[in-house]
Amino acid sequence: MSSQEVLPLSTAAKIASNAIQPSTPNSYHDAIELSQATHRINLLNTTTWSSHFRRQGSRILEIGCGQGTCTQVLAEAVGPSGHIDAVDPAPLDYGAPFTLGQAQSHLSSGPLGSHISWHQADPVAFLTASSPETKWDVAVLAHCIWYFKSPSALTKILEALNGRVTGAVCVAEYALHATETAAAPHVLATLARSTFEAHRADSTENIQTVLSPAAIKEIAAAAGWKLAGEDTVIPERGLSDGQWEAMSVVASDFVSTVDKEILDERVKAVLTSARDATIAAVEGVGGMKEVRTMDVWVAALVQE
Repeated sequence: MSSQEVLPLSTAAKIASNAIQPSTPNSYHDAIELSQATHRINLLNTTTWSSHFRRQGSRILEIGCGQGTCTQVLAEAVGPSGHIDAVDPAPLDYGAPFTLGQAQSHLSSGPLGSHISWHQADPVAFLTASSPETKWDVAVLAHCIWYFKSPSALTKILEALNGRVTGAVCVAEYALHATETAAAPHVLATLARSTFEAHRADSTENIQTVLSPAAIKEIAAAAGWKLAGEDTVIPERGLSDGQWEAMSVVASDFVSTVDKEILDERVKAVLTSARDATIAAVEGVGGMKEVRTMDVWVAALVQE
């Protein structure tokens, strides 16, 4: 972690409270929001990211903002004199239990709304349409790369960012590595899910294209960006993403959907075996409640 925090962890509760709430408050929802905010503050405070953020006044481009989980943290970090352009191509009716439109609208009406601009747009199209004179201090891609339909999507985005970022492109994505043994099921589930989605043209699942840190660095270098630093964040126990992905693969409807949609016997065998390996890994760590979220790779890319 950085010797100079961008945001103290004590702000996580305040940030989490800004998120949209269910009609009937419940502790489970509150715990999820708190863990998600805490995780993103931890990303921001890594040595790799923190050196590229000023406490106040930065102009940030966030690609793949989704419902605004990271957007809230970035907005808190830059303060009222800063601004976040948050871009995501997903339909505003996508997402559950709240849609992107609902979550973003709620944040816009709150204390952080005045310095967030939401853009429902393909990132490359957004950059192409904006004035070449428009530049950002930092661009952030936090847990969004695996949503891209293909590796070429990342290539096109990084190429479009050439000359548009005065500081760094800050990246955070799962590392495909588990320092904590209990996170191994998350790694296996990710590979099972991504293999399945690679054979589904119309998939809307969270995981579309799994890229390792090495693959991201290779794509970045080819697009004109060099690595300025990298870190590994081991998520805290409360972050539930690993459990969610493992449950989606262990579930019986994973098998029925594979049987329905996959005709190639070899692909079906790979997916069945990958699921079996995930089940064994979950049992090996003591059950689904013990599954942790895998390591997160954090990087800063600067122009060559």
